[in-house]
Amino acid sequence: MPTLNKIGTALSRSHHTPAIDPVLRRLRIALTVFFAVDGFLFAGWVVRIPAIKAQVGASAGQLGLALLGVSAGAVLTMVLTGRLCRRFGSDRVTLATAVVLSLSIALPPRTHSALGLGLVLLVFGVSYGGLNVAMNSVAVELVAAMRRPVMSSFHAAYSLGGLIGAGLGGLLAPHLPPATHLLLLTPVGLLTVALAGRVLLAHPIELPREDVVRAKPAAEPAPGGTLPVASSAGRSTPGGLSAGRSTPDGALSGGSSAADGVRRTGVLVLLFGLIAACSAYGEGALAEWGPLHIQQDLHGGPGIAAAGYAAVAAAMTLGRLSGTALLERLGQTRVLVLGGLTAACGMLLGALAPVVPLVVLGFALTGLGLANLFPTAIARAGALTGPSGVAAASTFGYGGMLLGPPSIGFLTDAVGLPTALTTVSALGAAAAAIAYAVRNTGRRA
Repeated sequence: MPTLNKIGTALSRSHHTPAIDPVLRRLRIALTVFFAVDGFLFAGWVVRIPAIKAQVGASAGQLGLALLGVSAGAVLTMVLTGRLCRRFGSDRVTLATAVVLSLSIALPPRTHSALGLGLVLLVFGVSYGGLNVAMNSVAVELVAAMRRPVMSSFHAAYSLGGLIGAGLGGLLAPHLPPATHLLLLTPVGLLTVALAGRVLLAHPIELPREDVVRAKPAAEPAPGGTLPVASSAGRSTPGGLSAGRSTPDGALSGGSSAADGVRRTGVLVLLFGLIAACSAYGEGALAEWGPLHIQQDLHGGPGIAAAGYAAVAAAMTLGRLSGTALLERLGQTRVLVLGGLTAACGMLLGALAPVVPLVVLGFALTGLGLANLFPTAIARAGALTGPSGVAAASTFGYGGMLLGPPSIGFLTDAVGLPTALTTVSALGAAAAAIAYAVRNTGRRA
């Protein structure tokens, strides 16, 4: 397989030169485009939620139930996408789901009831969930092949796409109805996907890829402690661990049986998934309820409401663009703990502040804190068990993103939207606590 040989060549060259193989560079650019398109389309939908809510005449609880369609479609698809990636290739699954996402973005504003909205959001959720697992699976392999912790850069592209989508939505909201706006996003998505998809199909990365998954990842000095990463063949891990032989959780093989190692690996994937879920819950809450909070509780216009989400996307973009440097300098534990605590404090300000500028500032701080939690957790799960780890952690993570908004809808009916949004703070603190609790896991006793 020519592509596999090229990737192998890139790995061998990295011992002698920092230059990146041209194939890997093209794949990285193409995959970055897919992440950006995903964020762009999703932001286009979320900034029009207040208008679509009014169009279908839904209460907060009814909107929460409709949003559950996104959740159900995405989570169910994520459970199956790992298998689809192995059978058909993650590149093909990425391309197919991106096409469906581009088409389904035009459907929500064409509904006239909460039930109809929920049904079309089910289709949207299926494509959204499948795309995120597939492209994250490709990203995990590219991270291993490049031997640098660049996962955050892909998610920065998602945030940048969200920033552009939110900014465009804010400009168009006063002038175009949601149906026209979202319909215009379909050809933009399809054209971009076609151009980037040609690169992925020309240079496929097959899954599962045992040699790439087990390849030596980038060294990440961790002065604040590290989260564990798989070390399957006596190679050093991103946390700086190294051993002659090691179990999947990074512990020395002489210390436990293979069965114990498998169980511990499963526990670690679960913990990474929980960190991703806490982070994604906050991102989903800000995306789908943040604009409504500004518009409904603080009486801001649709353009100002869109600016609130744009502040989140901008902060997450900046945080993720600096993610590689932060991980290399501070280590995984410090980045995750400080990020979770920053998100917790920021969301308290965003939810409870009485004026729009402070709310937007709180949203931005929350986005900055959440920025590197999700990509780091997904990368670690993928390093442990390959695409199955990505699928498992993504199911938790995107389940948090997609189940969070319906949960906040139900809480809003009971206690009000500002109080409901404070749950984001609680989960940000929980993510920090989990990261700190497992900081020494996998180290030699």
